[in-house]
Amino acid sequence: MPHRTSRRTLLTATAAVTAAAATGGLAAPASAFASAHSANASTDRRLRRIIAGMSLEEKVGQLFVMRVYGHSATEPDQADIDANLKEIGVRTAAELISTYHVGGIIYFTWAHNTRDPHQIAELSNGLQRAALAGRSRIPLLVSTDQEHGIVCRVGEPATLLPGAMALGAGGSRSDTRRAAWIAGAELAALGINQNYAPDADVNVNPANPVIGVRSFGSDPAAVADLVAAQVKGYQGAGVAATAKHFPGHGDTSTDSHTGLPVINHTRAQWEELDAPPFRAAIRARIDSIMTAHIVVPALDPSGDPATLSRPILTGILREELGYDGVVVTDSLGMEGVRTKYGDDRVPVLALLAGVDQLLNPPKLSVAWNAVLEAVRSGEISEARIDESILRILRLKSGLGLFGDPFVSRRGVDRTVGSRTHRAAADRIAERTTTLLDDPGSLLPLSRRTHRDLLVVGADPASPSGTTGPPTGTLAKAFGELGFIARALSTGTAPSQAKIDEAVAAARGRDAVIVATYNVTAASSQRRLVAALVATGVPVVVVAVRNPYDAAHLDGSGVAAILATYSWTDVELRAAARVIAGGAEPEGALPVPVQRADDPTQVLYPVGHGLSY
Repeated sequence: MPHRTSRRTLLTATAAVTAAAATGGLAAPASAFASAHSANASTDRRLRRIIAGMSLEEKVGQLFVMRVYGHSATEPDQADIDANLKEIGVRTAAELISTYHVGGIIYFTWAHNTRDPHQIAELSNGLQRAALAGRSRIPLLVSTDQEHGIVCRVGEPATLLPGAMALGAGGSRSDTRRAAWIAGAELAALGINQNYAPDADVNVNPANPVIGVRSFGSDPAAVADLVAAQVKGYQGAGVAATAKHFPGHGDTSTDSHTGLPVINHTRAQWEELDAPPFRAAIRARIDSIMTAHIVVPALDPSGDPATLSRPILTGILREELGYDGVVVTDSLGMEGVRTKYGDDRVPVLALLAGVDQLLNPPKLSVAWNAVLEAVRSGEISEARIDESILRILRLKSGLGLFGDPFVSRRGVDRTVGSRTHRAAADRIAERTTTLLDDPGSLLPLSRRTHRDLLVVGADPASPSGTTGPPTGTLAKAFGELGFIARALSTGTAPSQAKIDEAVAAARGRDAVIVATYNVTAASSQRRLVAALVATGVPVVVVAVRNPYDAAHLDGSGVAAILATYSWTDVELRAAARVIAGGAEPEGALPVPVQRADDPTQVLYPVGHGLSY
């Protein structure tokens, strides 16, 4: 069966407008959303009056966005009360708000904030009631990291969507904007009004341990296009978007959660590689930008991370790029921002650098009191604090929170996980699935000749809302397509006993599907694949995270290799449909895959992808 190089085309401006209209509802009414940058003089006067009436403690609190444990603002479970007392010194979210006057709350799955849609909506309402009970009556920004793909805090029954690199493989601005609009509409229905997405990093380092598939790709212009599309999608649905991680976290082999990365791009390289997506986000009127805990000596030779760098945040972001929206730090609990200064100095230095929102400090009392003392001592002027609060209140006003910050059960039921949204997610996922190799034209599999399948492989921890390991999800999807499919989870580091078990199970089957995850030169996943190939049964590899897995399986004798860029249900179901011929593999690599034995040589270039 002949194959051809897949299409990788972006819509023209005219086609994009047509497609946006066809998707329905991508542009919210003006009353539903207004950019933070569109504040008029009368709005500013009203907001300045609010600021003038705030105590210094209320002003300082407004700068913080904090985690809190529990499914309820006032009645969390006892274990969550204990966690709150230990980490924050309060019992409940409502007590956190009344004690520290925080301006925002961030939701996490592990903090038990996101059990189910109705619970999330009621938690959001409870938080807003607590905020409006304060003297200043200022509503909250409720935020989360809902990038989709491998970073997803709100899971099923909310709609799960392809992540950034998958959308980069699809190459469609229309699909990318539609995905963000669906995600934004569902977040807004849950009372979440600030999303820490899209990721604007350009992933030019295959060894990047923290960005990778969270990036749209390695081409700055393509990433810039899709970042702008997502900004318009999220904000058109009434949710503040956040481009991250400024000035660009795409070329690092260090995870800023655990260390302090140094990026040695020259200023010219930064302008060419890292800056374009952030420039595009600013042109698209992005509401907030998140900082990176990285050192970029060409931008600031002091050795300070960008989060604490005035030359980067004020000199470049504010003054050179002309950005006057909200700047939020990445989590202040990450090691990258804590390596050089203590937890009491970090928030003060971040504000002096040009930050507006201080996200999730490890010890709120330490950070809050440090900022309070810095203002009282004159190290930070109250006028400087007022500048940040004005930006934050402009954002809250633009989102309509001063008018009505509450959500309804009916809105949740009508919006979250709707049939229309799920169908759109399935269609988008099909267009992102990438066929990298099929030398013998095995695919698509026919139920007549390859009906009996074994699905084996990795079982990484599941992104929020997925139903189980990739092997089980794929086997179920093939079963629904009329195949006989048995799942056997062999793990991300299969033992020899597991490999032997897989080989025994493969004998007599018509084909084997192997889910791989972050394959390296030393990975025992390679031995698993080799042993299965040796049985003579056709082996189809599905790289469920990094497309770079293909480099370590080149020449292994597998019959076909596909990339899904994540192992959420929507992407794995789409992969099953593609393998079974129910959909075309339309994706094209948004990053190059270099040869494992010689990284200077490209095995599969950007834009590579086969179709039936």
